Amino acid sequence: METSKFDIADYLDNTEMIAEFLNSVLEEGDNDDVVVALGHIAKVIGMSKIAEETGMSRPSLYKALSTTGSKPQFETIMKVSKAGGGQSRIDPLST
Repeated sequence: METSKFDIADYLDNTEMIAEFLNSVLEEGDNDDVVVALGHIAKVIGMSKIAEETGMSRPSLYKALSTTGSKPQFETIMKVSKAGGGQSRIDPLST
């Protein structure tokens, strides 16, 4: 039996799935996981489109969203999230 490599991009085919994926990572992951998730989202949407919408260059985005790049600034994270169709909000924790 042949197996295929799992690629999250195969499942990020609409804004609802992208939002669900990113919310899950924000809930359960760490800072590095969020950066990696944003990198997947940017690749699905298209790095050129994200660059255009954020006003950033493609090389800057690749560097900021790579696993070996520098830690992106909060502004970059917010710009990429918004360009990916998301919005930020804070909900109270359940006790």
